[in-house]
Amino acid sequence: MTNDLATLVRQAQDDDPLLALHATTALRREIERLEAVQVRRARVAGLAWAQIADAIGVSKQAVHKKYGRR
Repeated sequence: MTNDLATLVRQAQDDDPLLALHATTALRREIERLEAVQVRRARVAGLAWAQIADAIGVSKQAVHKKYGRR
């Protein structure tokens, strides 16, 4: 299965439920990876955990727990 986001989005809407599930899972993994990259970039740029948490829509504790120990 390809990791091209546009292809995965199309496949996630497919009538074949197994294809759609595989694509949805791949999309979730890719989004998680992208979010981690952006959190790292934000921290390197000097943003506070509270600012990052606000951008993501979670608590400061949640974002720090998920990304702070990497």
